[in-house]
Amino acid sequence: MQSRISVLLIALAALPLSLDAQATGAVTAPSKSPVADGLRGMEQRFSSMLIAAAEAMPADKYNYRPTPAQMSFAQIQVHLANEGNDVLCGKTAGVEVPKRTAVDTTATKEQLVARLKETFQFCEQAFAKMDDSKLADPISMFGMNLTRATALLITVGDWADHYSQEANYLRLNGVLPPSARRSGM
Repeated sequence: MQSRISVLLIALAALPLSLDAQATGAVTAPSKSPVADGLRGMEQRFSSMLIAAAEAMPADKYNYRPTPAQMSFAQIQVHLANEGNDVLCGKTAGVEVPKRTAVDTTATKEQLVARLKETFQFCEQAFAKMDDSKLADPISMFGMNLTRATALLITVGDWADHYSQEANYLRLNGVLPPSARRSGM
């Protein structure tokens, strides 16, 4: 059952690339690394949406949280900045995780957005040379023993989870989320 779910999630990760190729009428040779290509496409999509969401939320709403049990908008940015993107992307790609000074919720909106951009730049660089040949390799991440393929799925799932949170927080504060805008993110 778990392998079926993994295959389904990998296929979903590659879907935006195949749809884009169909929409543009592009005819290309089959990829030798369709999963890594799909991951790169998802990184581009989610970096764009998560950065746009962080920029769209007014600075005075960064401490907003719908309920006391939920993370504030700033805490989501801190999570992505400190252990999220760097660890997920580094471990998934098999490259060294950058050593950065941690940020916290006392950082300004501008500082948090700048750090988010830095971490997504790292993700893009980390995934640039990644291919499908090592997807079955074992890795350790957050105290779990996984395959690189599972880490890839966790990474994309984490971005989707946090963008969903941010989109809801934006709407609850009267701001249209990036993915709902006519530009078609």
